[in-house]
Amino acid sequence: MNIEKARFNMIEQQIRPWNVLDSGVLELLSIVKREDYVPPAYKNLAFVDTEIPLGNMANGECMLAPKIEARIMQAVNVRKHETVLEVGAGSGYMAALLAHKARFVTTVEINPTLKDMAEKNLAKNSVRNVAVVLGNGAQGWAGSGSQGMPYDVIVISASLPVVPAELLQQLKVGGRLAVIVGDAPAMSAQVITRASENGFNTEKLFETNTSPLLMATTPSNFSF
Repeated sequence: MNIEKARFNMIEQQIRPWNVLDSGVLELLSIVKREDYVPPAYKNLAFVDTEIPLGNMANGECMLAPKIEARIMQAVNVRKHETVLEVGAGSGYMAALLAHKARFVTTVEINPTLKDMAEKNLAKNSVRNVAVVLGNGAQGWAGSGSQGMPYDVIVISASLPVVPAELLQQLKVGGRLAVIVGDAPAMSAQVITRASENGFNTEKLFETNTSPLLMATTPSNFSF
C-alpha cells in the first residue's frame, strides 16, 4: 500500500467532503501518522472509513472513523494555551491530535491494556505533552495543578447515554465538550459550550452510532 497516497485519499475523499474544511485540521491529519496508532493486525484499515477494533477486546473498544475524529477536532478548535481532558485513550491517536494543538492533554483509560498501548504509541511518536492515566473518567477527572480541572476542552472518545453534570462542571467558562450522546442505533455527536457559570449551549454536529464508554452511568440531573 502506498501510505501517502492512501492518506491523501482519506483526507480528500472522506474527510474534506464531510465538511471538514479547517486547513489546520487537514494539515494535522498529515502530520500525525494515523497508521502508527493502529494495531498491527489492522494496519491495512488505517485510512478506511470505518471504526478499527483495538485488539481482541470483548467490550467493543475501537478507534473512531477518521472523518468523525476530524469533525471533532474541527468543532472543539483547540488552541495552544489550552488544557484538554480526553476520556477513553484507546490507541492514543486522538490524544496525539489534541496534543499537537493544546498545551497539555490528560487522557484517561479504564482498560490497562489500552492504557499501555496508548503510552507506547505516544512515546514512540515523541508526543510529550500528554499524560495517560489509568482510571474511570466516565464522570470526569479532577487531575492536578495547572493540568487538571477546570479544562478548556473535554473530548469523550466513545458514546454516553446522557451527559453527566460532573463533566459539564469540569469545563471552564468558554470551554467545549465534544461527546456522542444517545443509545444505539441513533446517537448524536454534539459540542456543548459553557457560556457562563450556569449556562450551556449545545450544537449538534451529526448523527452516528459508536461503542459506549465503559462504566458510563446515567446521571440524576443535567442531560443534553
